[in-house]
Amino acid sequence: MKKLFSIVFVLIVLLNAMGYYGIFLGMQYQNDVAMVKNLDSNRYDESQAISIKIPMAVPYMNDDDDFVRVDGMFEYNGEFYRLVKQKYANDTLNVICLRDPANKMIRNALTDYVKTFTDKPSDQQQNTKLTLTFIKDYIPETFAIKTVSDGWQSNVTKGTASATFIPSFVTSVIHPPERG
Repeated sequence: MKKLFSIVFVLIVLLNAMGYYGIFLGMQYQNDVAMVKNLDSNRYDESQAISIKIPMAVPYMNDDDDFVRVDGMFEYNGEFYRLVKQKYANDTLNVICLRDPANKMIRNALTDYVKTFTDKPSDQQQNTKLTLTFIKDYIPETFAIKTVSDGWQSNVTKGTASATFIPSFVTSVIHPPERG
């Protein structure tokens, strides 16, 4: 019983420390692993695949005979897509990708979770704004800007340097001075 209570308590403390962000990261990782596993084994609906053709001239690049499996993800217009495979032929890169609705759902849930910390209802937001502006009037806050250096300002004088050397200069200290 004590062991079970300890485990539950540790989980509550971890949830408090990490918040739900850790849970969302775990869900994201789990989705990534599942999608890569399905795409590696070619278990996906090819009717849902989207083909993108990108014209690009890459000198000295050989044309591919078959598609090559690639990994990657991108977002376009709020939708998330997974790269499945690509093929470079005739100065065109053909990319096959799939829509990833699970990733969109996780990202939207994370966004909604973050909004709970920042967004407030409209009536409460007005009250808070009024309170903040009211408090600013009575909190003395002074600051001053002081120049520490002249910055880039420098006096420039035109002159020539003397190229004569004085050979009579001899160092006056030959050895370190005595302590005394």
